[in-house]
Amino acid sequence: MDDPNYYAYKYNEMGTKPKKIHILDSTLREGEQHPGVTFSNKQRIQIAWMLDYFGVDQIEISPVVSPDHKEATKTIIKQGLKADIVAHVRALKEDVDVALECEATWMATYLGISDIHMKDKLRITREEALRRAVETVEYAKSHGFKMRFTVEDGSRADPEFLIKVCKEISDAGVDRISIPDTVGIMRPNGMYNLVKTVRDKIKTPLDVHCHNDIGLALSNALAGCDAGADQIHTTIDGIGERTGIPALAETAVALTYLYKSPNNFRLDMLMDLSRLIEQYTTIVPYDSKPIVGSTAYKHKAGTHLAAILRNPAAYEPIEPKVVGNRRKIVFGELAGKNGAAYLMSILGLDQDEEHAKKVAAGLKNLRMGDLLEIPLDDKLERKIINDTQVKVKTGK
Repeated sequence: MDDPNYYAYKYNEMGTKPKKIHILDSTLREGEQHPGVTFSNKQRIQIAWMLDYFGVDQIEISPVVSPDHKEATKTIIKQGLKADIVAHVRALKEDVDVALECEATWMATYLGISDIHMKDKLRITREEALRRAVETVEYAKSHGFKMRFTVEDGSRADPEFLIKVCKEISDAGVDRISIPDTVGIMRPNGMYNLVKTVRDKIKTPLDVHCHNDIGLALSNALAGCDAGADQIHTTIDGIGERTGIPALAETAVALTYLYKSPNNFRLDMLMDLSRLIEQYTTIVPYDSKPIVGSTAYKHKAGTHLAAILRNPAAYEPIEPKVVGNRRKIVFGELAGKNGAAYLMSILGLDQDEEHAKKVAAGLKNLRMGDLLEIPLDDKLERKIINDTQVKVKTGK
């Protein structure tokens, strides 16, 4: 097969049909809940422009946090971006008024519906929560808003009450409902069951907002989409409350390549978006972070290098340039004969099999781990892709 991922994709597609899955990016709302993160208004506007150019469907920001956030919301709305700008507020009429003052077309609101949220955070009864939810939707719709309602902590709510709330707000005219795993307690199968339970009873379009407390946020979000949701909430690099939510880069690549969702994402911007957030927050993505991490496309082990030098697809499901990253080769004690031969070729040295073995043995005997890392420029990268292998002369 021309595509080395062909059979993997066959397994991925069994029992499913490609569908459009949208992305709402919440870097300007959820992202600012990350400890230590605060953007200036200029930064918020820059982030919104870049997210819009990248191709997300909606951008979320909360105008009720501070006067600066309100001003940023109003300014971003006036930019005429393609993405919907979603003003995120509490389920209170006075908060809806703030969104109205920002001249928002889309707004989102939320209300805790689990027993622990109602009892210990909000100190209201189920009846009061239901009434407040419906009244907020009716009030927002009466002012012409398109709106989303997040049933906060829905993964820990009584299923019967969850369905009741979803039915009532659907009848009140809500445009989307977000099903969140607020504390990241679900496993993928559980998130599938949760969203399916709502999907079977409710026809309103569904979002999923999954937290990463146990490291399953993206897996859970995709499982929710398998069950009927059609929009995932992300942030750049996954920043957010506690351990954050799905990262935009991983989500966009998964939707494009694994789900075949017909989005028009500019994936080559992913590294630039990550660097922008690193610059604005000083939060450096961990080295092995998928897609944008510094080691995401580094190759070190001898057997890996040997394969990469023949065909990078042997150990790269997606080319680095597609996501704005770069392929790098690490030379050291694990390089092996092929890696040593390639290093010799880069240095302009004559190679034969015996010399390559000696260089590899020398690297190993130094016992100094990684000695040299070479980021490949376009010329070297073309050499790797075009050459079937590094030609090593047989020594006599």
